[in-house]
Amino acid sequence: MRIPGAGCRPAYLALFFGASLLGQQPAWRPLFDGKSLAGWRESDFFGAGKVAVENGAIQLGFGALTGITWAGESLPFPTSNYEIRIEAAKIKGSDFFAGITFPVGDSFSTWINGGWGGEVVGLSSIDGADAAHNETTFSRKFDPGRWYTLRLRVTRRAIAAWIDDELAFEVAIAGRSISLREGEIEHSVPFGIAAYSTVASVRKIEWRPLPKGDQR
Repeated sequence: MRIPGAGCRPAYLALFFGASLLGQQPAWRPLFDGKSLAGWRESDFFGAGKVAVENGAIQLGFGALTGITWAGESLPFPTSNYEIRIEAAKIKGSDFFAGITFPVGDSFSTWINGGWGGEVVGLSSIDGADAAHNETTFSRKFDPGRWYTLRLRVTRRAIAAWIDDELAFEVAIAGRSISLREGEIEHSVPFGIAAYSTVASVRKIEWRPLPKGDQR
């Protein structure tokens, strides 16, 4: 594979600074209880498929865009210096099974996994170029039914992503234009997971703040 170019705020701060002082990574914090869509809503996509929780996972049914968007009032989603991690599987279909939309400062971006016929990975968008046309773009085959761990790190200077602990890309963003691809994906803001023309499953959705030493 080619590697291109809360609860209450006091509790959040205690977790963040306590871990930083100890030189430890903060603990991952779950955003999915494995039983319901508590804290989430179905994304308002036209022609979306069915969304359901089955066997400890969120099932994204076949449709055009189908997905979930974070709506938990207890956690205003962070805009920088954080990581998110999900486990996702492509069940069947011809396009992306995990389009992860996330905040980047005062804007948003989407990490596409399996787009443009099923193999394109990349960010939409950087300087107006979508996931198929910028330095984060590469091709990878995703096996149907296999669970993949997708981890994303956002700082003020860079966005990095890993697939099963293998670095997929790391791109500098200082002075760059980071934005969403034009269209309905805006319904995934501030944080959402979507599939396109594909049946997918998602489980183990987590996030954590970054210690000061990792905010680079």
